[in-house]
Amino acid sequence: MVSLWSLVGYGVGGVIVAGVALLVAFQEKLVYVPVLPGLAKAYAVTPARLRLAYEDVWLRSSDGVRLHSWFIKLSPNCTGPTILFFQENAGNIAHRLEFVRIMLQRLHCNVFMLSYRGYGASDGYPSQHGITKDAQAALDHLIQREDIDTSRIVVFGRSLGGAVGAVLARNNPDKVSALILENTFTSILDMAGVLLPFLKWFIGGSSSKGPKILNRLVRSPWSTIDVVGQIKQPILFMSGLQDEMVPPSHMRLLYNKAIESNSECLFVDFPNGMHMDTWLSGGDRYWRTIQLFLDQYVPQTRRSSRSRIDDDNDGSNDDFMER
Repeated sequence: MVSLWSLVGYGVGGVIVAGVALLVAFQEKLVYVPVLPGLAKAYAVTPARLRLAYEDVWLRSSDGVRLHSWFIKLSPNCTGPTILFFQENAGNIAHRLEFVRIMLQRLHCNVFMLSYRGYGASDGYPSQHGITKDAQAALDHLIQREDIDTSRIVVFGRSLGGAVGAVLARNNPDKVSALILENTFTSILDMAGVLLPFLKWFIGGSSSKGPKILNRLVRSPWSTIDVVGQIKQPILFMSGLQDEMVPPSHMRLLYNKAIESNSECLFVDFPNGMHMDTWLSGGDRYWRTIQLFLDQYVPQTRRSSRSRIDDDNDGSNDDFMER
């Protein structure tokens, strides 16, 4: 006769199995959120609403998916770097326009904003394999432009965008000048255990001690911890210590992995920074950190970069002390 406790055990086990099955089946719905609850997929605003001069750019990824993007210039004759911006997992590029508006003003740069497949006006459905192709299409487009300095293309990624940017930088050491990562996770495998602690035993990244029997079922692992150690370009890590979604320890782990083989890595934390508002709570220090990084590693005249670095290091460059 089956005991009560056995029935309870079977019931709990069944619930766990059913929950895991649902997570595996609908994992893309959890990783990628092109439409925010209560909002339409269409862009709520365009750069024109913020009085930004922009160009609608339509691309084709290598597998034929049609992609939409915005290319925004501070001015027709802007000679600053071009930042290829990769957004977080939720919403579309229109939701990042205020951030980009300030970026243009503070960094005197151009910004290219890509809508991943399935996001905004882009066709297709998001996946790691597909978005990697999308990012490459965006970079290939920039390399072919004649109105920018193609030797000063900087990749900037926040959260999921950091994972995307890391792969692109790793794959294009001769095309990407530098990489900026903000509040990025070590891997989706590790994030599964953060969001659903009962999964830690079944799924996880390289630091997980469980059997990780479900890892092979994850279609978008985005293992940034494995990619970042292969990147040769300078990397700026910006971590909000109040991040409520990605544990700040993930950024520290990424930095520690990167410096094993890359001496041009900088880590700066922002005590009040949350996942989405580090750029707001960081204030002037946030933008000054990026500007100094660009001045040091992506100078307008590479030959004179060392003298410019020495000028900046007169005691006012404390933000670049590893913390």
